[in-house]
Amino acid sequence: VWNFFHRLSVTLCQCHGGCAEVDSLTEAVAGEGFLLGCISCKRREEVSGQATVDWYFRPLGEEDFRHIFHYNHPTADILHEDFSGRLEWQGTQSSDIQIGAVYMHNATFNDTGTYRCTFHRTLFLSLADEHVTVEKEVELTVVAVANRELTAVIAEIMMYVLILFLQLWLIVVLVYCYRKVWDEHEAREARKALKAQAELLDSKDNCDGVQLE
Repeated sequence: VWNFFHRLSVTLCQCHGGCAEVDSLTEAVAGEGFLLGCISCKRREEVSGQATVDWYFRPLGEEDFRHIFHYNHPTADILHEDFSGRLEWQGTQSSDIQIGAVYMHNATFNDTGTYRCTFHRTLFLSLADEHVTVEKEVELTVVAVANRELTAVIAEIMMYVLILFLQLWLIVVLVYCYRKVWDEHEAREARKALKAQAELLDSKDNCDGVQLE
C-alpha cells in the first residue's frame, strides 16, 4: 500500500511539473515489486538542463558498489546480471531529469543492501553551463512479510475515529432535524387549534347576537 502511494506521489510530481524531494521507502517484501525512489530538484525550475542517472548497489556485508543501471533519455540500460529484466525506469520522461526512480520487480533477499543514485546534471546558464553531481543513498531491507509501520497504525486508528465521529455527528444532525420538524408541526397544530377555537368563539358570539335581536 505504501509503495503504491509513493509511486502515486512520484506520478503527481511528473504530471504537475513540480518537484518535491520525497525520501524513498526502505522496506521491500520478497517476491513483490519495489520502487527505489530518488529525486533531485533543480534550485531554479526556470533554468533548463539535462541529466543522466546511474544506480549502484552494495550488497549487505560487502564494501564495493556495483554499477547496476544507467539512464540517458530515452535509453535505459541494466548493467548487472543480478538485476537483468527486473529494473524499470519510473523517472522523468525527458532529458531534464529530476526524478530518478527505478522500479524493481520480484525483490529477493539478496537485494538487501545500499543503493546509490547519482545525478550527473548540466544546467544551461546564460554565461556558462554548470555541471552538478548529486548522490543519494537508500538502505533497503527485504523482508518475508511487510511490517506495519507506526504511521500506518495511527492512520488506521484515526480513520476509524473519524468514521465514528461522522456517524455520531450524523445521528445528532438527524435528531436535531427531527426535533425541528416536530416542533414546527406542533406549532402549526397549535396555531390551527387556536384559529379553530377563535372561529368557534366568533360563531358563538354571532349566534348570541342573533338571539338577542
